[in-house]
Amino acid sequence: MNKILFVEDERDLSLIVCDILRQQGYDVISVFNGIDGLAKYKAEGADLIVADVMMPGLDGFAMAREIRRLSANVPIIFLTAKSTIDDVEEGFESGANDYLKKPFELRELLVRIKALLRNKVKDIVAEDVIYQIGQYRFNKSGQLLIFHGKETALSNIEARILDKFASNIGKTVDASELMIAVWGRDELSNRNSLHGYIHKLRRILRHDTTISIINQRGFGYMLTVNNFH
Repeated sequence: MNKILFVEDERDLSLIVCDILRQQGYDVISVFNGIDGLAKYKAEGADLIVADVMMPGLDGFAMAREIRRLSANVPIIFLTAKSTIDDVEEGFESGANDYLKKPFELRELLVRIKALLRNKVKDIVAEDVIYQIGQYRFNKSGQLLIFHGKETALSNIEARILDKFASNIGKTVDASELMIAVWGRDELSNRNSLHGYIHKLRRILRHDTTISIINQRGFGYMLTVNNFH
């Protein structure tokens, strides 16, 4: 039975959602603020976390950042009324895997939970995969780039984008596919953010001049190395 930690200060909403989740066969732990959410995760763990963003004491973003220091792999879904692209970006940077805007359909939350738990199983199988990108080694689960022994920690979003590139070296990765992998949605508002993160990755990978991330206008991006030029 998968254990879900549900962190939400709206008690009526928490009662309804947790009841539905239990009916679906999940073991649900419910707390009402980020401080208790973090403490409960440290004490008992969870297979997946669903959390509100705006909470007293410790908000969802801060809680997620602390949890990410403990686990790079536990899936986190944010529930929030905050809807600007800056809010969404901050959510993913703090370690979220998905983002659901309030008000939401319970059915959609259930679909997203099932999808993330399926992906978690795949990630556990591939947990120790290390990509070789030119002279860099990329540890996906640790979100680390290693260049001649020197480690660079990547943000959650940078690691997701680089994972798509590293598994498709020499192939065009559609911009829409990248946005879905990172933000869960293909929206025009995400395109400028995506371009900004591509620019950051180019700068991070600059020490190996055989590596290029090529913008194929109208299609997407391609990471090339050595004989893939």
